[in-house]
Amino acid sequence: MRIPRDLSGERLAQALRILGYEITRQTGSHLRLTTRRGGEHHVTVPRHHDLRVGTTAAILADVARHADLEREALVELLFKR
Repeated sequence: MRIPRDLSGERLAQALRILGYEITRQTGSHLRLTTRRGGEHHVTVPRHHDLRVGTTAAILADVARHADLEREALVELLFKR
C-alpha cells in the first residue's frame, strides 16, 4: 500500500493513536507525540494541511522501527480503507 499523498499532520497524528501515540505538546505548527508502548518514543509531526511524502515516509519509518514493523505493514494498519 502506498503512503497517502493528501495526508495532513492532524490526520497522521490521529492515525498514530492506534499505536498509543498521544499529543504531549505543540510548539508553533508542530505536534509532539509520545507513546509508552514498547518503551517511551517521541515523534514530531508538522501540523500542515498536506505533508510532503518524504516527511511522511521519514515519520512512518521511525514509528515502524520503534513498533518493530515493516513500513508497508504500518501504512496498511494506519490507513486501510
